Amino acid sequence: MDMIKVTAKTVEEAVTKALIELEITSDKLEYEVIEKGSAGFLGIGSKPAVIQAKKKETLEDCAVEFLTQIFDAMSMTVQIDLELKEEEKELCINLSGGDMGILIGKRGQTLDSLQYLVSLMVNKTNAGDYIRVKLDTENYRERRKETLETLAKNIAYKVKRTKRSVSLEPMNPYERRIIHAALQNDRYVVTRSDGEEPFRHVIISLKREGRRERAEKTDR
Repeated sequence: MDMIKVTAKTVEEAVTKALIELEITSDKLEYEVIEKGSAGFLGIGSKPAVIQAKKKETLEDCAVEFLTQIFDAMSMTVQIDLELKEEEKELCINLSGGDMGILIGKRGQTLDSLQYLVSLMVNKTNAGDYIRVKLDTENYRERRKETLETLAKNIAYKVKRTKRSVSLEPMNPYERRIIHAALQNDRYVVTRSDGEEPFRHVIISLKREGRRERAEKTDR
């Protein structure tokens, strides 16, 4: 937000005028004293106090401004809804509009890139604890999670049936965690990540204990 210049008899009065003009409370005001002002002698030679003031930018303000600039450059009209969960130290951003497929990109790559950039900007601005940013649109994250969980179970079944390991396509760390979590309690398969970013992927293979147990059942 642009600075406003306020003049009054004293700095305190100038601050009050700034709060009224900006329609905010004192905890949301950021100002700089340009001239402290002086009463002069018997009113002669008095000088007014002058301050420059603006509304403090919150993390939400910064995120909205950053994303708006990106969407304007893309000639896209996007509704931006935010929720800051202070206890969880998490900023949730939901985008809605005409063609959100453009913002999702192939396997969510564009959405992930936007989330990464917003996270960098927000945490550079924030002087406190690290804030986790979650960027989503059209419930894509949840739909993708369900798809990956189904994939993990189907591949696990294939590994058990063929007794051969299967390497999945490269995934980002978030998606790899979904695969690992989906199969962490499976008695017969184990998961591990292999390779270097951005080609790091998950490998699903039989556990040694699982191999023995399945062999024993076959022999019976």
